[in-house]
Amino acid sequence: MPSLELALWLFPVALAAGLIDAIAGGGGLLTIPALLWAGLSPVEALATNKAQAVFGSGMATAHFVRQGYIEPRTMKVAIGFTFAGAAAGALLVQLIDAAFLERLIPLLLIAFALYFLFSPRVSDLDSHQRISEPAFAVSVGLGVGFYDGFFGPGTGTFFTMSYIALLGYNMRRATAHTKTLNFTSNLASLLLFMVGGHIAWTIAAVMAVGQLAGAWIGAHLVLRHGATLVRPVLVVSSLAVSGKLLWDAISSG
Repeated sequence: MPSLELALWLFPVALAAGLIDAIAGGGGLLTIPALLWAGLSPVEALATNKAQAVFGSGMATAHFVRQGYIEPRTMKVAIGFTFAGAAAGALLVQLIDAAFLERLIPLLLIAFALYFLFSPRVSDLDSHQRISEPAFAVSVGLGVGFYDGFFGPGTGTFFTMSYIALLGYNMRRATAHTKTLNFTSNLASLLLFMVGGHIAWTIAAVMAVGQLAGAWIGAHLVLRHGATLVRPVLVVSSLAVSGKLLWDAISSG
C-alpha cells in the first residue's frame, strides 16, 4: 500500500496528465517519472502507467461519444488494427532494439509541432481527405498502435496529426477520434502487462481517479475551445516530448 503522502502526490500528477492527454497527449511525461520516483522499476512504471492511463482515455472517449463526435461502429476497422498493432508492439518491445526509434521520434515530433504551428489546415473546419478510411486504419492504426505498445511518447500527437493531415478532420473531430484509438492501444498494452504481472494495482487505482477527473475536464475544454486551445497545447506537448527524449539520449550517451 502506498503511503497517504504518496497517494496524495500521485493524484494531482495523474489529474494533470489526464487533462493534457485529453487535449493533446503527452501526459506520460508526467506520470512515468512520477512512478519511477515512487520506487517502481522501469517495467512496473510502464505497466502501471498503462493501467491508469486507460481510465483517462476511456473517460475522454465516452464523453466524445455522448457528444456525437464519435460513432464507434464506423471505427471498427481502425480499432481492430490499432489493437493488433499495440499488442504486437508490447510483445516485441523486449526483442527489438529501441535505439533507432529513440533517435527518430524526437525529430518527427519537432516536425509535427512545426506543422501544427504553421499549417492553415489545422483548424475547426474539415479539409480535403487524402486517403480512404480503410487505408488509414491499416497504415496509421497498425503503425501508431505498434508504436504505442512498443515505445509510447507522443502517440496522441501522431494520431491527431494523421487524422488532420490524411483524413482532413477538423481539430475537435480529430482529437475525439484520437482518444478512441489511444484508449484501444492503452487497453491492448494493459492486457499484455497484466499477463506479465507487472502492474502496481494500488498505485494505479489512486492515479486512475485523477486520470478520470483530468480527462473529463480536458474533453470539455476541447469541445468548448477547439483549435484555439488544442493547437498550442499540441505544439508545447510535441516539443516537450522531443526535449525529454533528446535529453535522455544525451544523458545515456
